[in-house]
Amino acid sequence: MWRVLIVEDDAQMREFFAASVVRCEKLELAASVSTLAEARLWLDDPGNAVDVLLTDLGLPDGSGLDVIRHATRLHPACEPLVISMFGDEDNVLASIEAGALGYIHKDSAPEDIAQTILEMKGGASPISPMIARRVLSKYRSDQANKARTPVDHAPVAMKKEAVGVLDEVAQPGFLSAREQEVLALIARGFSYAEIARLQGLSVHTVQTHIKHLYGKLAVHSKSEAVFEATRMGLLERHG
Repeated sequence: MWRVLIVEDDAQMREFFAASVVRCEKLELAASVSTLAEARLWLDDPGNAVDVLLTDLGLPDGSGLDVIRHATRLHPACEPLVISMFGDEDNVLASIEAGALGYIHKDSAPEDIAQTILEMKGGASPISPMIARRVLSKYRSDQANKARTPVDHAPVAMKKEAVGVLDEVAQPGFLSAREQEVLALIARGFSYAEIARLQGLSVHTVQTHIKHLYGKLAVHSKSEAVFEATRMGLLERHG
């Protein structure tokens, strides 16, 4: 069973999410809290473990972004899912950069949040359509602006730094042997459970390897990982 920590200051919403988690046989409600301080206190307890973090962003004593960072630092295999009233691209992108694997707007929240959690644990990156549209528009706008900016106008130091980073990423030792194997299986469409069986690992360990992969490739989904790895030639090297 996957253990879920809920961080939501609205009591009615918190109870609604908790009830959905409790009804699901594949999930266990690890804890349900309403503030950043309570979340940190719970996460700091070495006796607690969490597989999924369901958090709001606007908390009474801080930001859900801090909860995400704290959770992923102490529990690397934890997968954060944001559910918030904030639908602007800045909050969405900030959440993704902090480590969130999904972002649901409260106005379009599913009746059964447990199903969304299960989809995320299966490798999906759930995001509300209205938010996806905004982020895509922002991305296209940024790409258009970049296309209009001559590369040669960039400072030489910046160019060297960028080249250095790309060179470092492309090194054969960038990914561990196990990460390379997991990446190759992801590219072939295998699920977490199938990869675990083929590699003789637990699903939890596979999730940890994939989380490390995402961090090294600076991506947040399987499709992004395969695209980026292909672009870098990592899959060709493994094959």
